[in-house]
Amino acid sequence: MIYAAIIGAEIGFWLFIALGLLSRYILKKPKLGVFFLICTPLTDLFLLAVAGYDLSAGGRAEFHHAIAAIYLGISVVFGHRMIRWADERMNHRFAGGPPPRPKPEYGREHARYLRRGWFQHLGAWALGCSLLVGGFWLADWDMARAEELVEVGRLWTIIMLADGAYSLSFTFKPKPEPHRREVSYSRR
Repeated sequence: MIYAAIIGAEIGFWLFIALGLLSRYILKKPKLGVFFLICTPLTDLFLLAVAGYDLSAGGRAEFHHAIAAIYLGISVVFGHRMIRWADERMNHRFAGGPPPRPKPEYGREHARYLRRGWFQHLGAWALGCSLLVGGFWLADWDMARAEELVEVGRLWTIIMLADGAYSLSFTFKPKPEPHRREVSYSRR
C-alpha cells in the first residue's frame, strides 16, 4: 500500500506542476497556475498521512516506510528547485523568456553549485531522518518493529557524508577549466 502511495504522490507532484505550468504559459491563466503549484505539497501530506496511519495501526515498519520518509525529505527540500527548473524551461519555450542558465562545470561557481546542492541534501536528510524517528515513535520505540527505519537512516547518513566529502572537496580544489589545445595547420 505504501509503495502505491509513494508512486501516487510522485505522479500527483508532477501532475500539479504540469497543470500549473500549462495553466500559466499555455492557457495564460497565471492565478490558476499558482493554485495548482500551491497544491503540490498536498501530495506530500497525503503520503505522510498514509505512512503514519499504517505505522500507528500497529504495523511493522518496513523498507517502504523508510522510502516514504526519504521521498518526503527530498520532495520538501528539493521541490522548489524542481519547480523552478521546470518553470524556467516553460518560460523560455512558451513565453519567450531567457534560456535556462546551464549549471556551472568549472571553477568556484561549480564548487558553489555543488555546496548548495549538498546543503540541500543535508536538509533533506535532516527532515527525512526526523520522519524516520517519528516512525520509530509510532512503532512505540520497539526496535523489533522499526529496525528497517534505523538501517535505512544509517545508509542514508553514509551516502549524505560521502556526497558532502565529494561536494565540499571542490571548495578547496576547484575543478579547473580544461586547456584548449591550439592546433597548428602549417604546411611543410
